[in-house]
Amino acid sequence: MRRGRFAPTPSGKMHLGNARTALISWLHMRSLNGEFILRMEDIDTERSREKWAELALLDLRWLGLDWDEGPDVGGPYAPYTQSERLERYEAGLLELEAAGALYPCFCSRADILSAASAPHGLTSEGPAYAGTCRHLTAAQRAEKALHKAPSLRFALPEGREVRFEDGIAGTRSFAPGSGGDFVVRRADGLHSYQLSVVMDDADMKITDVLRGYDLLDSTPRQILLYEALGLEAPNFLHVPLLNGSDGNRLAKRHGGIAISSFRERGTSPEQLVGWLAHVSGLIDRPEAVSAAELVGSFDLSLIPREPVVVNVPDL
Repeated sequence: MRRGRFAPTPSGKMHLGNARTALISWLHMRSLNGEFILRMEDIDTERSREKWAELALLDLRWLGLDWDEGPDVGGPYAPYTQSERLERYEAGLLELEAAGALYPCFCSRADILSAASAPHGLTSEGPAYAGTCRHLTAAQRAEKALHKAPSLRFALPEGREVRFEDGIAGTRSFAPGSGGDFVVRRADGLHSYQLSVVMDDADMKITDVLRGYDLLDSTPRQILLYEALGLEAPNFLHVPLLNGSDGNRLAKRHGGIAISSFRERGTSPEQLVGWLAHVSGLIDRPEAVSAAELVGSFDLSLIPREPVVVNVPDL
């Protein structure tokens, strides 16, 4: 059985870009007679809010999407909310530690940013980590631990190229060491996205991870975590993003992109779904259509392979 998921972060209102990814992921699974799972990725407690999680459920249902398992309907792999799964992430850390895949890091963000000739890391993280703490002796670690709580980093395997076939982006290859050793648990105890998403997708038997192109460069890290944990990685499919007319990723600054704002001003869900389907290459004009009506004709090959420049629709 094919199993896909949509996993929003409840740090604000769901917008057009989120909804488009959710719609495509839902259509992909429904067209395969697969199961669709909703997971709430609220592990970042500093930014996540319950009100945004509740609004996300409302927005998705308004768009005509449903799910077989999720935080509000339950399922065999509950809980479906990350803040309720912390014990699983700790178990994953213990497995990685036992495999010798982790080491404590005492560097601050300022230390990393000031490192000379720091290579490029993930787009969202800035410079790659230079491995400063990777080879500390036990005595050095003990001395540093007296003054600072460490984060835990995953040690990238030496000389390991990561190559995979993305269902939309095609063949992808990442050179050994790409992005640098990465944090799996912060010094304040917060588990990383990379670890939590791998544990969640494995626990929930996800076979197909369809998500935004902005997460493509996270995929090599996740593949290495799957390997270190003795788990099979799912199929990955990364959808090119929606960009505003200024060429930048569609965001709040472009105005009026929240799904709730369309609903509140009387836009029908079919109008918005039709627009999302059109900019995703699924129909040839932006006509009103329900999500269910798109299932029979859904074809993954129609999804654009480059970012799509759009103006916020006046619906």
